[in-house]
Amino acid sequence: MQMDNKRLDRDLEVREEFQRADSWKPASLLPEFKKVPGWAYRWIRTSVLNDADNLNVSSKMREGWEPVKLADHPEMKIMVDQNARFKDGVEIGGLLLCKIPEEFVAQRKAHYENIAKQQADAVDNSFMKQNDPRMPLFSEKKATTSFGKGN
Repeated sequence: MQMDNKRLDRDLEVREEFQRADSWKPASLLPEFKKVPGWAYRWIRTSVLNDADNLNVSSKMREGWEPVKLADHPEMKIMVDQNARFKDGVEIGGLLLCKIPEEFVAQRKAHYENIAKQQADAVDNSFMKQNDPRMPLFSEKKATTSFGKGN
């Protein structure tokens, strides 16, 4: 009995590429929206357990955050709360979508980094005041990580 040699070489075979289906994951509580370059976005709390949080909203507005207009993001229209306090804004579940220019975010970050540096310097100065030449204190500013030796 003779074997039929009509088979292709293994290298010449073409297989259909199999792609695994994405796994299911729960939907995000807050929807995605189109971000405009030059602006930073944040969800700001407007209420807690259906009680208005006016103090939080007013402090964020004084920082420079402004509500995003629903007209600028029509894709969000179906998701907005019907009983929202900010009728022209995007408010979902007690959170209001707000925006601020990215330059303000950078300035805010620099401000708080400066405060943190001043606090760290104050702690170091207080620590070094207790220095005695007979037994000098050592203040190392470098963090190190070491790992055990494996066999």
